[in-house]
Amino acid sequence: MARVPGPTHGPSGPTYQGRALPRPDEEVVDQGLSFDVGTLVSRRRVLTLLGAGLGALGLAACASSSTDGSNGTTSGGEIPDETAGPYPGDGSNGPDVLEDAGIVRSDIRSSIDAAATATGVPMTLELTILDMANDDAPFPDTAVYVWHCDAVGGYSMYSEGLEDVTYLRGAQVTDSAGKATWTSIFPGCYSGRWPHIHFEVYPDVDSITDSTNAVATSQVALPEDVSRAVYALAEYAGSTENLDRLSIEDDNVFGDDGAALQMATVTGDAESGYHVALTVRVDTSTEPVGGAAPARR
Repeated sequence: MARVPGPTHGPSGPTYQGRALPRPDEEVVDQGLSFDVGTLVSRRRVLTLLGAGLGALGLAACASSSTDGSNGTTSGGEIPDETAGPYPGDGSNGPDVLEDAGIVRSDIRSSIDAAATATGVPMTLELTILDMANDDAPFPDTAVYVWHCDAVGGYSMYSEGLEDVTYLRGAQVTDSAGKATWTSIFPGCYSGRWPHIHFEVYPDVDSITDSTNAVATSQVALPEDVSRAVYALAEYAGSTENLDRLSIEDDNVFGDDGAALQMATVTGDAESGYHVALTVRVDTSTEPVGGAAPARR
């Protein structure tokens, strides 16, 4: 469970995130339902507060974890909404690959025009999308757009020298089992972020030309042991040093719960490649709160 930050003190007594505590002599988690719901924290922290303070009502079950037997990934709650980050390429902050013919593809190692190819340890990425509004049934015919950095931490369409490159980006439509699969390379680790893969889920393929149509925006976390095995290779120069300066608890995306619902199950090895899998539970009855991309600098 993520650590709940303690209160601070303002002119009128103890406060939490700028709001006066209605019960100043008690813990933050014991301030009452209306205070919890009004607190401006992520959905995961709201669930943590409610689960700690109102366990008798069973609300903590919303954030509990179980093992999905199909691929061993953690499930049990809606995939957390996250920022799309500064390099989405979805038109939300300038560059837009989703308008390009050929963006729906399974092999994303090369640019759409094949002018450039990313090199690195082979990776098969498999996302299974489940429909929480339909009793966790497989969610077919959704369009899932994924993107990630290359072996040295560069992002196509944004990083210096990669402005005209579109590799490591692509959309797939889920099959009857809710699965979408890509062939890619294992991403590197750049300064300040835990190894990860971005994705957006759209209700159908016709919706991907407008990023505001996404019903979920989140990230896949990659395990430390697997990442270190990959980063020992020369083509991932710098990644080990960047990872050494990080912990997942300090990551600004995964840190609040250790990526409990976002940590991938990974099999394989650095020589033959890896299979990265995650089950993604999407609740279309809730309003997405992630996805906003910072302006380009």
